[in-house]
Amino acid sequence: MEFRIAQLSDIPATLALHAKYQLDTIDESDKKDGFVTTAFTEQQLTDLIQQEQGLFIAVEGDKVLAYVMAASWQFWSIWPMFAHMVKDLPNLTYLGQRLSVENSYQYGPVCIDKSVRGSGMLEKIFDFARSEMALRYPILVTFINKINPRSFAAHTGKLGLTVIQEFEFNNNQYYELVYDTSKPLL
Repeated sequence: MEFRIAQLSDIPATLALHAKYQLDTIDESDKKDGFVTTAFTEQQLTDLIQQEQGLFIAVEGDKVLAYVMAASWQFWSIWPMFAHMVKDLPNLTYLGQRLSVENSYQYGPVCIDKSVRGSGMLEKIFDFARSEMALRYPILVTFINKINPRSFAAHTGKLGLTVIQEFEFNNNQYYELVYDTSKPLL
């Protein structure tokens, strides 16, 4: 298993994994085990790789078995959800700092093939992405839809993310979570 920052040639395999677990295309029987809400295009992943170096993958052979996306708020702000979160950052304090686009970044989504779930993959790919992003930002920020309890349990229980607040957007309820990127998980 290799953990690395994705290259453009990894986009098709990443999108294949994404389609298996994205809310619009996931098999109904898999939904209870977690899902990804946002759909992504090839161009958006190209931009994520080229502009942010923000697509972290676990690869075995030519198959992407897991990914984490992480990028600046500027990158994510084209989506209304993230623009909403950016506006609220100055109202939040973590590690004695008022959150801002300069000291924090948006982590996620994360997606792990069910064939490797429960193997420590989440912890490994999270820590790999965290260590890379820690070179740029001291604070990780993310959100989890309240209808995704498996993701919430994994991020708070296995990874130790802290709920900083709860919020509503577009008639959905979310947890907003934070993590100190200087703190290795493994």
